[in-house]
Amino acid sequence: MTKPYTGGCACGAIHYSISSEPLFSNHCQCRDCQRESGGGHGSYMTFARAGVTLTGKAKTWDMAGDSGNVKTRGFCAECGVPVYLTFAAMPDIFTIRAGSLDEPARYKPQVVTYAVRGYEWDHLDPHLQKFERMPPM
Repeated sequence: MTKPYTGGCACGAIHYSISSEPLFSNHCQCRDCQRESGGGHGSYMTFARAGVTLTGKAKTWDMAGDSGNVKTRGFCAECGVPVYLTFAAMPDIFTIRAGSLDEPARYKPQVVTYAVRGYEWDHLDPHLQKFERMPPM
């Protein structure tokens, strides 16, 4: 077994430990991720929910994505840092913000999603495969 992926918010009120390897790692350029990150994209790692241990109480808010499916974003009510996402249509997965990792260098993006919404000023690795929207998982 590899070393767990650990992380959480800036103040330490929320912490996670994930015992599995990521299923998917991406930069997302959808408008929701741009707004939440305050930049041109959000960076994420998605895991099987079964391997996740989460401590602390996140404040959450729901929104409908382009697919119409509800995604729930979890953030710290104390420091405001966004930490994770869950998806009503895919309850068996758990997605973290790459910046919330204790060791952010472990994040290795595989693709860019929602490239159709990307901006010229948001320079991402040109070698990453780009999808106009979300590819099938």
